[in-house]
Amino acid sequence: MFGDILAMAMETESQMLQGELSIVLVLASLVASFGSSFQYGYNVASVNSPAPFMRDFYNKTYIERYNEPIPESFLTMLWSVTVSMFPLGGFLGALMVAPLVNNLGRKGTLLFNNIFSIVPAIMMGCSEMAKSYELIIVARIIVGICAGLSSNVVPMYLGEITPRNLRGAIGIIPQVFITFGILAAQVFGIRSCLGNKTGWTLLLGLTAVPAVFQLIFLPFFPESPRYLIFQKDDEKAGIKALQFLRGRRDVEAEVEDLVVEVIVEQLQCRMSVLSLLAQSFLRWQIVIIVVLNLGQQLSGVNAIYYYADSIYRSAGVNEEDVQYVTVGTGAVNVFMTIAAVCIVEFSGRRLLLLLGFGICCGSCVVLTVALIFQESVPWLSYISIICVILYVMGHAIGPSPVPNVLTTEIFMHSARPAAFMLGGSIHWISNFIVGIIFPYMERDLGPFSFLLFAGVCFVTLIFIFIAVFETKQKSFLEIARLFDYMNNMNKEDSRKNTSKEDSSEEDDYGCLSQ
Repeated sequence: MFGDILAMAMETESQMLQGELSIVLVLASLVASFGSSFQYGYNVASVNSPAPFMRDFYNKTYIERYNEPIPESFLTMLWSVTVSMFPLGGFLGALMVAPLVNNLGRKGTLLFNNIFSIVPAIMMGCSEMAKSYELIIVARIIVGICAGLSSNVVPMYLGEITPRNLRGAIGIIPQVFITFGILAAQVFGIRSCLGNKTGWTLLLGLTAVPAVFQLIFLPFFPESPRYLIFQKDDEKAGIKALQFLRGRRDVEAEVEDLVVEVIVEQLQCRMSVLSLLAQSFLRWQIVIIVVLNLGQQLSGVNAIYYYADSIYRSAGVNEEDVQYVTVGTGAVNVFMTIAAVCIVEFSGRRLLLLLGFGICCGSCVVLTVALIFQESVPWLSYISIICVILYVMGHAIGPSPVPNVLTTEIFMHSARPAAFMLGGSIHWISNFIVGIIFPYMERDLGPFSFLLFAGVCFVTLIFIFIAVFETKQKSFLEIARLFDYMNNMNKEDSRKNTSKEDSSEEDDYGCLSQ
């Protein structure tokens, strides 16, 4: 039934809309991404450079409380918790995505989310004065909630306000600002700047600046037209928002597309994560976002950012030069992500994923060999640095930005919040696992740690080659039609191997036809 309705919708759907890049769309994308995604990247890297001074603060505070130095094992545990509370908060934030975006809207959620940035910024900035390292740990959880929400809501918002021919490029802008945030934290973390014993609290507190910027400017931009039409049932407001975003009054063709989507969406209930997982017609899409988010994080990218200085030291970089090599890596990350924005609509999503995971896999293998033999062959330390940079380049062009773009594209409006909630939860749990176990992997496995990351990259690469098709410049209905065909093929295969059909068309939707 669903396939027939989609086919009818495709027959009546207007020709592909070559939307223009209006100044309002550009500014809305920049304000949303700087105010939210920038903070995600900033807080990933902000504790890396000042780590020695923060650990000294932990020790000094402990001595003042208990009149003895902090045990080394307890200090290691405290620091691991400090780093890992950020992705744990991210997981909590991901769990809040669906209820918030369904009730507050996409833009409303982004504005509300700034609470989770400004409050922890004040807490971290005052931690030394308050003589409390607990403030930092709690603040890292709260700012992680901010990142967990923004990493899912910003791509959703931009994907829904952007014409289809620009959806890939605009969808990568949040990742560009994540890399800018990482680079900014690395630059401010230079010893001569704020990465020293007197400036590290200010370094952590600066995360409030983008939040204040967003609170001031985002209210001037419209809510997602799809949210206004689908969930608020306010077609007039949706059309007005669309006209403002496109910079013209003639938006009838795009409105017709939205109306067709409304007809299809009316057959589906708004889904929770549990109801999403129960839908047989969405299983292929669910498998894709789960595997891509697992591959993105378990490939080890955040091990690079959390512990970049430590990795470069093990590669033989001089202590004084480590901070500058780290900044250079961050700059390469920004450049390659911007390159992905420029080529994603030409090359497509699938090719960037294949190329990115392939580069990451090869880099991890060569890095392992170089780290093993660099003591006997000193020039291999340069190969180690090159491998880390190549890994960052590979991840920046595909594995980092593309999964969120695909999540927006392969789910219809009724399932999209729950899909981002599921994908975001997988993303942050995996991030947390890598953040908390990598120091022990590095200690116990040494260079062989990166072989595990290489294995994850290889498995994900094979999955993408087999299971992911290209979605560039396709409408949401066209993509849904392709998945409907694939799921129907799977059903036909199942019917050949069983004599009894256990599901009905109503079960597929989780809604009863009236």
